[in-house]
Amino acid sequence: MKRNVLIIGAGGVAQVAAHKCAQNNILLGDIHIASRTLEKCQAIIDSIHEKDAMQRPGRLQAHALDAMDVQATKFLIRATNSKIVINVGSPFLNMSVMTACIETGAAYLDTAIHEDQDKVCEAPPWYANHEWKRRQACKEAGVTAVLGVGFDPGVVNAYARFALDTYFDSVESIDIIDVNAGSHGRYFATNFDPEINFREFTSTVWSWEHNQWKANEMFEHRKDWDMPVTGKNTTYLTGHDELHSLSQNLGVPNIRFWMGFSEHYINTFTVLKNLGLLSEKPVRTAEGLEVVPLKVVKAVLPDPASLAPDYIGKTCIGDLVKGTKDGKSKEVLIYNTCDHEKAYEEVGSQAISYTAGVPVVAAAMLIANGIWDIGQMANVEELDPIPFIDLMNHMGLVTRIQDEHGDRVLQPKNESSYYLPPKMLVNY
Repeated sequence: MKRNVLIIGAGGVAQVAAHKCAQNNILLGDIHIASRTLEKCQAIIDSIHEKDAMQRPGRLQAHALDAMDVQATKFLIRATNSKIVINVGSPFLNMSVMTACIETGAAYLDTAIHEDQDKVCEAPPWYANHEWKRRQACKEAGVTAVLGVGFDPGVVNAYARFALDTYFDSVESIDIIDVNAGSHGRYFATNFDPEINFREFTSTVWSWEHNQWKANEMFEHRKDWDMPVTGKNTTYLTGHDELHSLSQNLGVPNIRFWMGFSEHYINTFTVLKNLGLLSEKPVRTAEGLEVVPLKVVKAVLPDPASLAPDYIGKTCIGDLVKGTKDGKSKEVLIYNTCDHEKAYEEVGSQAISYTAGVPVVAAAMLIANGIWDIGQMANVEELDPIPFIDLMNHMGLVTRIQDEHGDRVLQPKNESSYYLPPKMLVNY
């Protein structure tokens, strides 16, 4: 059994992950939080103590770390005897942190695909540009590395795998739909790191159509969906991480990602982009100062973690899967809804962070008890989705399904399903 967790990052997702690790520390053991800014790590620890979130007394410690420094990260992993590393820092850190894990034997988890600071929207499939090049190294070292195990990517990958295995003989399409019907009350803000958020939307939108990559423009394709709880929502075809593994692993000819955007967001984004303020390339001011416009925009926008206290409303994220079963057309929607206010009440973060932070801890628990500790690299759809979905149902992210039988909680347990002893699970 692997114990002791090092969380890298101190933003909103790290806060959720730390709280959930604390709530399950009887299994996960010591919890360490590391980032460049020690004070941010300590603030997360203080919030855990304020909410009395620890399942039992245990070690909870903050560390200052430049995670781009592989040697420093290796030293911290060894010094803390951490067997599982949850990387929820910037995606720019992924390869450095993964290297440190491979060289120390610690299991590696992240929630988003690696990004090169000097490149935007690399050629698909994106995972082949960086992560998958380390597959052999992980296998030779016997290191478990689970990629993209937030919500999207992550949970939606598990939903796709479960739908294919359970409800269909063949699948024609998977539409992943991500709607945030919440409001934070600010004029303009992003729900996670503005730099990463904008980089997703300033270049080519890649979708998987008829078993090949199709290039689109951002906001070129619009579709309205009537989603559970959040109601009718306008979404746009968007490029996203999970398409780049699902397209290679599932054999489904059409996989698309749709994200909801308000007209206000689109208008503001368009102005910033047209002015060149979303460029990652440095420019020089009249005073001779070199600045990166995108980093300046990030600096003046609200910190996404600061949005949580005022956030109201709900999110709805799910997979609409269409195909055939027994010669008849069939479709299912597997989804989750999350409440911003309830997330803040429980862990001090908004629902966007909550939906990313809970799954990565569920995955850590599955590695800790051996179920997902496979000793090699995998994307989520390559792993058994049943214990993952089942565990999240107990951790605050309940999965539901809509099909010809109605709308109900998805309870995927079977005789071979994973389960921890009841005393190791916090029930919500």
